[in-house]
Amino acid sequence: MNTLIQIRSSLLILLFIIIAFNTNAQRHRIMFYNVENLFDTENDSLTNDDEFMPNGSRYWNKSRYYKKVNRIFQVAAAVGEWQKVSFIGLCEIENRKTLNKLIYNTPLSALEMSAVHKESPDRRGIDVALLYRKEIAKLLYSEFIKVDLPTEMFFTTRDILYAKFLVEKTDTVHMFVNHWPSRRGGEMKSRYKRVRAASILRSKTDSIFSVNSGSKIVIMGDFNDEPSDVSLSETLHTKIPDYTFSDTTLYNLSVKQNGLGTHKYRGVWSILDQIIVSGSLLNSDKGYKVSKLGFNIFSYNYLLEKDERYTGTKPKSTYSGYRYNDGFSDHLPVFIDLYIKQDRSQAP
Repeated sequence: MNTLIQIRSSLLILLFIIIAFNTNAQRHRIMFYNVENLFDTENDSLTNDDEFMPNGSRYWNKSRYYKKVNRIFQVAAAVGEWQKVSFIGLCEIENRKTLNKLIYNTPLSALEMSAVHKESPDRRGIDVALLYRKEIAKLLYSEFIKVDLPTEMFFTTRDILYAKFLVEKTDTVHMFVNHWPSRRGGEMKSRYKRVRAASILRSKTDSIFSVNSGSKIVIMGDFNDEPSDVSLSETLHTKIPDYTFSDTTLYNLSVKQNGLGTHKYRGVWSILDQIIVSGSLLNSDKGYKVSKLGFNIFSYNYLLEKDERYTGTKPKSTYSGYRYNDGFSDHLPVFIDLYIKQDRSQAP
């Protein structure tokens, strides 16, 4: 199996280098990936990263670290297919150093990507980030929005990343990258934390709509809730896309595909990794738009393994408990495409 992965990796690198010089992109692909604990091997005295040290409980070392970085590149290259992936939302990144390793020390460097990133207040030191191709997107503004709990002074979690881009000198697109509080302690007991994150995000999107009701918004992330849960369906007030769309309504495009979600826990698939868009991106007659059926879960076989305890398959994670599993991530990546309506060949 490892030999097959290595062969596939070599072919991907060759294909990626060829694609990197193709400037006739037909669409702009936006992907999101929870990469499951991308830590370096150096101790950070300000965060709780001790388990990801060579002498830590997971025996994390440079060989495993470098392999994981290259596997994230492999996934990004495969998601891009015959075009270049334009935006990559990431979560569970330890720091800027690990991002730079991905951007500059893998074939991803051919895309000349830049990163929107900031150290988060998360106790474990894991952050969100957004990579973008500088040749097609100009960063107009970025902000990291704190998720706090007024009743809990010492609560910390990941910030919500907000970035505003001018894409191909054609259209302005607002993007958010999220990694909401986990379900540790139980879904019910921890729900209020994700509801709080949703209310903060909703306040920000409302402020964008108040300036321009036709604003084009893409929200991606690991929400640690499913689309039907309270935080998303009621607090963020997302809807399932149908046949008519309101510009200022948020539509959750995320659905299971072929029986698969993006994460599997105790034998049950769920969709924790989602992409949500404003109705203006579904309605658009000018500039970029997305398809209501455009959400994709990237589930190539090499990202999956047999679920020995339950049935079917599950994501091939880096660790199984504390045992090194030599995998990719415990989540599957998701993506959508931006395309120009006038060019029908670009529509999904």
